Amino acid sequence: MFKEFKEFAMRGNVVDMAVGIIIGAAFGKIVSSFVNDVLMPPIGLLLGGVDFSAFKIVLKENVSINYGVFINTLIDVIIIAFAIFLVVKGINKMKRKEVPPPPAAPTTKECPECLSVIPIKAVRCAHCGIQLK
Repeated sequence: MFKEFKEFAMRGNVVDMAVGIIIGAAFGKIVSSFVNDVLMPPIGLLLGGVDFSAFKIVLKENVSINYGVFINTLIDVIIIAFAIFLVVKGINKMKRKEVPPPPAAPTTKECPECLSVIPIKAVRCAHCGIQLK
């Protein structure tokens, strides 16, 4: 059972997926910091010194709905989604476009005298008998 698990875990796709998840989590932290520490303070300042993370509805003591944090998280998700969109768009652009194969060389031609279809290597028309060049 351990051997099977080791084979499964060492497959390229599983390792690639694990690396992607780790990088994605780190990227998420970077974006969250960007939104909370860089983007939202100037926006709050423009709106009169508002701190979005402090927006909440108090239901009871120590119980509240923190919709300001939700707004910050929503902005995080939008930025991450846009960044992923740009990455996927870049990857798709880098992929080689399939070039259609060149058309096959013709195997027949028309006789200039009787316009019958004859093999391209023919030196005499089988229908009218003229000598071809």
